[in-house]
Amino acid sequence: MINYLVMDVDGTLTDGKIYMGNNGELCKAFNIKDGCGIHDILLPTGIIPVIISGRKSDIVLNRCREIGIMEVYQGVSNKIDKLKEVVKDISRVAYIGDDINDLSCMLLVKESGGIVGCPADAVQQILKIADFISRKNGGNGAVRDFIEWLVR
Repeated sequence: MINYLVMDVDGTLTDGKIYMGNNGELCKAFNIKDGCGIHDILLPTGIIPVIISGRKSDIVLNRCREIGIMEVYQGVSNKIDKLKEVVKDISRVAYIGDDINDLSCMLLVKESGGIVGCPADAVQQILKIADFISRKNGGNGAVRDFIEWLVR
């Protein structure tokens, strides 16, 4: 039984592009279907959504508030330590990520009996270990695709 859905942001909930201006990050694009999947499909099941991201962004905080994600950890340089701190039973985790900074967490989740998923455009190392590979790229409904697969 899965109790947590842990998600990366850039490249998973977004297309991985970071729009920068002279004063820093300007915007990120989120897919409305991912948000609906989290808010309207995942939350009613009792599965807790968790964000663990290496970057810090007020944009991410605003989006998370909007769709009901209360556990948001940003600026995390060691994702595996944060995962172990937040989740006591790793076997009850589903994790979706797209790049090598997610690999150690995804390997731990998989080795512990949890489930790992990724967008179609994830890097090769992630694609090789994924239990679920979305037909969609990051930021284009891959998280919704994973949620629908999980709750079936």
